[in-house]
Amino acid sequence: ESLSREDAEEATRGPPPFFFSTAFSLLSPSVPSPPRSIPRPATVAFRPPRLLSPAPVCVSPLTPPPRREGRKKQQSEASSSPSLHAQPVVAAADAVTTVRSRQALVDAVKCSSGTNTSEDAQPTEAETAVWNQVSAVLEEAHGILAELQSYNGAGQEIREAIQNPGDLALQEKAWNAVCPLVAKLKRFYEFSLRLENALRSLLEALTSPPYAPMQHLEREQALAKQFAEILHFTLSFDELKMTNPAIQNDFSYYRRTISRNRLNNQQLEAENEVNNEMANRMSLFYAEATPMLKTLSNATTKFVSENKTLPIEDTTDCLSTMACVCRVMLETPEYRCRFTNTDTMLFCMRVMVGVIILYDHVHPVGAFAKTSKIDMKGCIKVLKEQPSNSVEGLLNALRYTTRHLNDDSTSKQIRALLQ
Repeated sequence: ESLSREDAEEATRGPPPFFFSTAFSLLSPSVPSPPRSIPRPATVAFRPPRLLSPAPVCVSPLTPPPRREGRKKQQSEASSSPSLHAQPVVAAADAVTTVRSRQALVDAVKCSSGTNTSEDAQPTEAETAVWNQVSAVLEEAHGILAELQSYNGAGQEIREAIQNPGDLALQEKAWNAVCPLVAKLKRFYEFSLRLENALRSLLEALTSPPYAPMQHLEREQALAKQFAEILHFTLSFDELKMTNPAIQNDFSYYRRTISRNRLNNQQLEAENEVNNEMANRMSLFYAEATPMLKTLSNATTKFVSENKTLPIEDTTDCLSTMACVCRVMLETPEYRCRFTNTDTMLFCMRVMVGVIILYDHVHPVGAFAKTSKIDMKGCIKVLKEQPSNSVEGLLNALRYTTRHLNDDSTSKQIRALLQ
């Protein structure tokens, strides 16, 4: 059933005030989820409506054209309007326009928050295989974070061994302290490979034809929630890693000791678990400021490059809409005050930053260009309004792990905000 012209204009203006209220009522596990009685309308073609003024709507170059018989006529009308691309993209309106039904945006809010435990977040039969694969990885993620949080390092033992190179007892003490820590670092690295495979499976499920990205977010809510949880874990891991210099110090001492013993023709038992090839890969991994995020960024870029037949906007639209939903929830006091605890707010901020970075790696011009579907200025301002100790790691991730921040197309205002 097609949308009427009045419904189309209302959808373009954005959701009414009660709309996000409904979404927030779904955030509480104690409140049952309302039935999804709103049918998903078919994709229709309609002329770009007005927002709030006679000014024409800016159409994003990534928005896929409507697949209807009137497509050629619509393209000729668009090409005859020189002012159609005159205004910069308004991220929130653009993302809401992408959503073909109101229920889809509600579902996106629920899944992005990660706090919904209602039946809607349970996998369907078609999702079960991917959901089980990702669920096993996410269960292990909690233990990984706990181990990293309690990682104290062997700094004292290493210092004593370096200061007393002739004391064999101190050398052995330092070595025995470092070896179990390096084994733990190896588990972290191997987990990043499993996380990469899980992300790839989710991307395939959430962008595969014949459905549009927003239809996927509506249909595969359980997978969308897992996608958000992976980003939450990734940013959490990297924040802990960046504030713990003992990780690289321990691993550097381990490699120096291995090299010294190799020169002396000595083979240590620990080398059987972490050989030279594995040590080299781990060294590259931990040399990154945000190693987990770097792994996911590379995986997303590789996914897009290997799937030539998949439109790139299928991936970027999914990412930009999640970023928009998180930003609106965080920047609007009426919605933000309904978060039950600070962990939920931090979850939304991490998901928002995560999808921004993935978008910036995948999109040809990145997330900071004027034509980007993400309101970067709004996203950065939302982060800077929070206590600095809780968002400094997220701001550093935007500064040092994005690809296009220093491009000429990035405005001076956005650069100044990240100084």
